[in-house]
Amino acid sequence: MTAPRNEMELKEDEIRAHYAAAASMLDGLDHAPRLAKAQVVDQPRERSPGIGARPRFRSTTPGLVTRSTARAEGVRLIERIEGIGGDDPIVAPVEATVLQALRRALAIALAMGEAFSDQTGLTELKKANLENRLPAGRKNEFSELLAAEALAVLSVFANATAFLLAAHATEETVEIGSVEEVLTDNAQLALHGALWELDQDVALFATEEPKLVATVLAYAEQLMEKVRLRADSASRLEAFTGANYRVEADDFPISGFEPARKARGSALVMTFKKPHEVVGNHIAKYQAMRLAKMLMAYDFERKLNPFAELGGFIFTFMGDGKPGTGKTTLIQMMAGLLNDYCKVAGYPFRFANLSIDNVDSYQGKSGQNAKAFINNVMDPAVIGFGTVDDIDQVAGKRGDRQSSAGQQEITAVLMEAFAGANTVVRGNCTFGMFSNYPENVDDALRQRAGARFLVDGPQTREDYIDILALLLGKNHQIALGEHELYAAQEIKRAVAESFEKHSRPMEDVLQKVFDQVRGEIGELDTIAKLGTYLKAIQEADERFTGRAIKNITDAVKVRAMDFELPDEWMEEPELFLSKAYDEKKAMISELRRPITVEMVVQEINRYADSEFRYADKSDEVAIENAVREMGRMEEAKRRYLEGKG
Repeated sequence: MTAPRNEMELKEDEIRAHYAAAASMLDGLDHAPRLAKAQVVDQPRERSPGIGARPRFRSTTPGLVTRSTARAEGVRLIERIEGIGGDDPIVAPVEATVLQALRRALAIALAMGEAFSDQTGLTELKKANLENRLPAGRKNEFSELLAAEALAVLSVFANATAFLLAAHATEETVEIGSVEEVLTDNAQLALHGALWELDQDVALFATEEPKLVATVLAYAEQLMEKVRLRADSASRLEAFTGANYRVEADDFPISGFEPARKARGSALVMTFKKPHEVVGNHIAKYQAMRLAKMLMAYDFERKLNPFAELGGFIFTFMGDGKPGTGKTTLIQMMAGLLNDYCKVAGYPFRFANLSIDNVDSYQGKSGQNAKAFINNVMDPAVIGFGTVDDIDQVAGKRGDRQSSAGQQEITAVLMEAFAGANTVVRGNCTFGMFSNYPENVDDALRQRAGARFLVDGPQTREDYIDILALLLGKNHQIALGEHELYAAQEIKRAVAESFEKHSRPMEDVLQKVFDQVRGEIGELDTIAKLGTYLKAIQEADERFTGRAIKNITDAVKVRAMDFELPDEWMEEPELFLSKAYDEKKAMISELRRPITVEMVVQEINRYADSEFRYADKSDEVAIENAVREMGRMEEAKRRYLEGKG
C-alpha cells in the first residue's frame, strides 16, 4: 500500500539507521527514576564466564547532556524479557516477538524525533547548545522544543509498540495502573524513563509468558494516554500534530497523538436480520438502512465522507422503546447490511458493543474501557458501528446517587466523544445508544444523540400478522388467509405515512404549545414563525436548548438526503464505492432534495415529542424516588424516637 497523498513517508532507511541505538537501549541503560518509585530492585547480575556484555548505549545526540544517578544494575530489558522463560537457553517465540517489536518501535520513534528536530530547527539549536553559542534569548524556545520532541517520541514509541503487537494480543489482560515516569527534558531521557518503567511492569506483571504481550500492550496504552494529556498543555507541537506520516513496511500511520490501529474488521458472531424481518419500526428501519449506505460512501484516502461534508450524516442516534419492540433486531439488521456491503467493497468492518460488563469496580478502568470502545469504532482505517445497549444501565445519570463511579466515568467519556471539543466526524462510523428507559439517561448525554429512532415494534393488524408468520417459520400447514405477507413493511409507503403523523405533535403538552402558537401567528411557514414555535417549546421545557435545535437541523438535513443510494452501487464497487472522493460527492449532490417547511415542522415535532416523552417519565421517576425517600426518612424518625423512648 502506498501512502495517501496527505501523508508523508517515514523512510525505511532512516528508521533502520536507529536500530543499533534501539538495540543498545534494550540491552542496557542507566536510569534513576524521578517521578516514579521503584517497586522492583534487582541485585547486580553476574554473567557466566566467557559471555561478554554488549556496550551500554551512550547518547551521540549533539547538544544534549543527560545527568543520571545510575542504579548499579541498570535496566536490561532484553535480559528481563528473556528471563521470563526461566533457565531455558532458547528464547521463546513470544519473547522474541516482543523484543523485535520494541526495537522497531524505538527506531521509528527516534526517526520521528529526528524528523521533528529537522523541521523545527531544533537540530541547529542542539548544535549551538553543544558549542556554547546558544543565544540567551532562545533558551526558552530550546527547552520548549526539547519537551515537544520528547512528547512526540514517547507517543510514537507507545503507539508503534501497541500497533506492532496488536496481532499477538490474546484474551489475557493485565492491570498495571497509571504510568508515572513521563519525562520531557529531552527525547533520550524520555525513552530511558519509559523503558525503566516498562522493565518494572514486566518484572511485576509478566510472571509468565502468556502475560508478556498483555503487560507490554497495557503499558503502551497507558503511556499513550498520559502523553496525550500532557500534550494538551504543551507548546510547539504543530510540526508533529499538523502532519500525517506513514511507515510503509508496517502500514503504520502516525497522526499526531491519535492511536493507530490495524485496519482489521471484527469477526461478527451474531444472527443477521433482513429488512423485512424487522416488523413495524418503519422510520427507525428506514433510517438505519440509509445510514448503512451512507457509511459506505466514506473515502479512505481523503478520510472523509461526502455526507459528513454536505450535511445529513448521522453520527449518533438514540433508539428507544418498550422491551420486546425490536431494538436488538434493528442492530442485527444494520450490522448485517454493513457486513455484507463491506465484503463486496473489500473494506474492513468493525462492530463493537459497550455493555454493562464494561462497568468495572476498579477506579478508572470503566473510563478506559469506554475510551477503548470509542477509539476502536472511530478508527479511520475501518467502517465502524458502535452500540451501547441498555445505556441507562451502562452510563450513569449525573447527580444520581444510585450511579456507581464506573457508570459516571463512562458518561463523561461518551459525552466528550460524541460532542466534545476534539470530536471529529469523518463519516466512517456511527454510534447507536439503545434503551428501554431513556428517561433514566443523563439529559446532556441523551441530547448528544443527533437522531431519534422510536423503536415501537408492530402497530397495525398487518404488522401483527407479519410478525406471527415470520416467527412461526415454515414448519406448519396453517393457511395464511386473506393477507399479502410483508406488504405493510414496504418501506417507502410506511415511512411516508410515519413522517406525516408528525405534522402534529403526539405528546399532550406539546400539542397545547403547538395549537397555541398556530392560533396566535397562523401556519408555521416562515423561519421567524418556526423560531417562535421553538421558543414556545423552550418556555414549556427549559431542557429544550440550543443543542436540541442543532439536532433538529441535522435531522432536517438528513431528510434532504432522503434518497436511496441504488443497490447496484453497493453490489458493483466500480459504480460508486471505488470512485474518487470528488466524484462521489458530485453523485450524491445530484440526488439531494430541497428542504421544505413540512420537513422542518415534522422534525421539530418528532424531536420535541421524544424530549417531552423522556422528560415526563424522568420527572415521574424523580417524584417517585423522592416520595420513597421521604417515606424512609419518616420510618427512620419513628424508629429513632421509639428507641429513645
